[in-house]
Amino acid sequence: MRDFGTDLLCCTPSYALLIANKAIEKGYDPAHDFRISAGVMGAEPYSNNMRKEIEHKLGIKVLDIYGLSEIMGPGVANECENQQGLHVNEDQFIIEIIDPQTLQPVPDGEYGEVVFTTLCKQCSPLIRYRTRDISRIIPGECSCGRTFRRMDRIAGRTDDMLIIRGVNVFPSQIEEVITSFAEITSFYQIVLTNQGPLDHVQLLVEPVPEFPFDEIRKIEDLKHRLGAELKKNLQVSVEIKIVEPKTIERTSGKARRIIDNRKEQ
Repeated sequence: MRDFGTDLLCCTPSYALLIANKAIEKGYDPAHDFRISAGVMGAEPYSNNMRKEIEHKLGIKVLDIYGLSEIMGPGVANECENQQGLHVNEDQFIIEIIDPQTLQPVPDGEYGEVVFTTLCKQCSPLIRYRTRDISRIIPGECSCGRTFRRMDRIAGRTDDMLIIRGVNVFPSQIEEVITSFAEITSFYQIVLTNQGPLDHVQLLVEPVPEFPFDEIRKIEDLKHRLGAELKKNLQVSVEIKIVEPKTIERTSGKARRIIDNRKEQ
């Protein structure tokens, strides 16, 4: 990227963060040594804190892109430079937001499942295709002047939703809390197991390399503070396990956030 003067980075946000961290480990300052002017990222939900971390480390503005292979791949909706939601390409698609239980449309501004109808696709047109992605229509017009309707960034998926002691929780909500801690990296995994008749949730997180991992008191303090913040924001308790740096799997594709080890009862 440095040698070829790469100007634009298009990938998943987790891979962008991996690139940034690897570059820093090798002694580069990506924000100054690379020529990247912007990043176009999508294919997985990611928090605003994670976006800010990528922007800070790479010295770029990160623009969200949305798409799915059943519809056309990337490019169904894109953020503009103002980062105020993704402009849906309404000359190609009709977007609806529905209640996933009743299948009825919800008002603009309310979260629900994204549904698309293709207008120009000839080989395999789709009518009211349920994406399983959770988002909302942002009311009003963007300050950039474009008039296409805007959808919010993906908050999660209906099939990724965790029900923890009766509370609905999306991995992106957990990520939002994790990335607010300077001592913790943005790489994490949620491990689901059975504990009697109930689902048990364990959250694996990594401290940053400079964190004193061998000091038990500091590890316990970090676990306590993270647990309290998750409890405050999600209204549920989650078992936290702090693992050694760089032990959580990295990938060039979509990050594997959830490990489901539950067995049928």
